[in-house]
Amino acid sequence: MKKIDIHTHILPERLPRWAEKFGYNGFVSLDHHAHCRARMMIDDKFFREIESNCWEPKDRIADMDQHGIRIQVLSTIPVLFSYWAQAQDAYDVSRFLNDHISDVVRRYPDRFIGLGTVPMQSPQLAIREMERCVSELGLAGIEIGSHVNEWNLENSALHDFYAAAEELGACLFVHPWDMVGKEKMGKYWLPWLVGMPAESSLAICSMIFGGIFEKFPSLRVAFAHGGGGFPGSYGRIRHGFEVRPDLMAVDNPHHPDRYLGKFWVDSLVHDEDMLMKLISLFGIDRVSLGSDYPFPLGELSPGKLISESGLDLDEKSWLNYRTAESWLGMEISE
Repeated sequence: MKKIDIHTHILPERLPRWAEKFGYNGFVSLDHHAHCRARMMIDDKFFREIESNCWEPKDRIADMDQHGIRIQVLSTIPVLFSYWAQAQDAYDVSRFLNDHISDVVRRYPDRFIGLGTVPMQSPQLAIREMERCVSELGLAGIEIGSHVNEWNLENSALHDFYAAAEELGACLFVHPWDMVGKEKMGKYWLPWLVGMPAESSLAICSMIFGGIFEKFPSLRVAFAHGGGGFPGSYGRIRHGFEVRPDLMAVDNPHHPDRYLGKFWVDSLVHDEDMLMKLISLFGIDRVSLGSDYPFPLGELSPGKLISESGLDLDEKSWLNYRTAESWLGMEISE
């Protein structure tokens, strides 16, 4: 069965010395300290060890073939968003990363679909680069963070960006970054285990209660990691709206049930019971295979949770590729 993995990350093998170019710190650099290995560094601080499958398409394709993945949807690593940087500098970083993803897709059009990154701290620059991504580079959409510095995703400053994405037909993939409460989570990998799920729930709730899905009904938005903490806490969220509409219905009067099935999530939940929860909450046509390749907190055997589930072949076809096609704006295969 065809499989499309909507959640995978890539970066170029070589990154410019952005800090030297722009004159201030905070940017990611790569230290290729061993064969097929590199350290991601933020200034002189170690961030993550990566291997060649993070930048080399042929290595990725070998892994894809091993796990039966026909197509990967490529997006940048969120630490490279650079929303904190000066807007023009983040625009230059985005263009460099997008050119790289576009080149990979151009060389292997049957194996990869690309998502761009844009300087969301400047919505007008973000729109300019999104237009280039879609119209010139042939990318399917844009990956954005779960917030933009001090703005949550309902902020009115972002509305023009959403309108432009809707008009262009660009899908959006929301990925957690710069995790809430990280200053209290210095041990146990807690920013990734606790902060990331909270970020995704923050993003979904912000877009629901801020009326984004109401204002932009054709916007195609998918959230990473199965929507994070949102599915497991939705009963509390629904109840909160019903008992305190004075606090929650201030920007959008509609019950949150209205928006279930209006956005997409990936399948990256590592648990069959939770996968079934996603399907019951959002619908089989709103859950799509996503692995977080090539990182260890992702699904190490992409698609295994779906293939070993008790779902029938038609249901698995939605999770494996048909849902992805609908989110990407492709013709849905039978």
